[in-house]
Amino acid sequence: NELAHLIVEEPFQLPSPHITQKEMLILRNLIHSYKDKVSGVVITHGTDTLEETAYFLDLTVKGSLPIVVTGAMRSSNEIGSDGLYNLISSIRVAICDEADGKGVLVVLNDEIHTAENVTKTHTSNVSTFQSPQYGPIGIVTKRGVLFHHLPVQHAHFEIEQADKQVMLIKAHAGMDSTLLGAIAQTTCDGLVIEALGQGNLPPAMLPGIKDLLARKIPIIIVSRCFNGIAQDVYGYPGGGKELKELGLIFSNGLNGQKARIKLLIALESRMPFEKLEEMFQL
Repeated sequence: NELAHLIVEEPFQLPSPHITQKEMLILRNLIHSYKDKVSGVVITHGTDTLEETAYFLDLTVKGSLPIVVTGAMRSSNEIGSDGLYNLISSIRVAICDEADGKGVLVVLNDEIHTAENVTKTHTSNVSTFQSPQYGPIGIVTKRGVLFHHLPVQHAHFEIEQADKQVMLIKAHAGMDSTLLGAIAQTTCDGLVIEALGQGNLPPAMLPGIKDLLARKIPIIIVSRCFNGIAQDVYGYPGGGKELKELGLIFSNGLNGQKARIKLLIALESRMPFEKLEEMFQL
């Protein structure tokens, strides 16, 4: 109460594995209803899907209003519970002038991360949220909030609903087209594949890939590796070069779950197929 006048809303109370894109849209709409009445927004969220909700909001909330998503790795009945501390830190970030225009931020364990880059890296450690390759963009200290670098670009998409069905699968050694064939029999609108290495797939997946493309289902390629980006480098059967020539879209560094959110939003915004590749380079 010493930091800010708090308006508390509880649109739902769900464990994070129960969160879907419909709950994410509810949060987006709630923020829009308040954006001219508040100086900032803090959302408390379970950590399992926190990064996906944060990125959904990052892509769909228009304007420069500071939005911070936070959670806890130790519950209130455990020694060393971090929930209240993270909440206070998040309020401090949301009310600071420097948070304006930086997109949706994720604040835990005294670190400030962008929604685009942050991911959960450990099942239980309090420092689980990290931004591979880039690191946090700021820190929360006892004296203040310090930003030390800034995001250079920010995409925004207008959507009215979140009903598209986008699937995410992970490639493995010896994988064939069986799962792709099953996906073709569903109402799938788009597919993200966590490919091997720099963006390669076992050649036995190619028949299923071609069938999905023939059905006009966009396929995004990311790497299953923790760091780096997928690239169309290798020219052997199933290699990235062949996949790019077939029409698969290589994402510029997003992980699988974030690429799924971005493709879902792009499809909801009725983005033309030929524009998807350009969007995934941002």
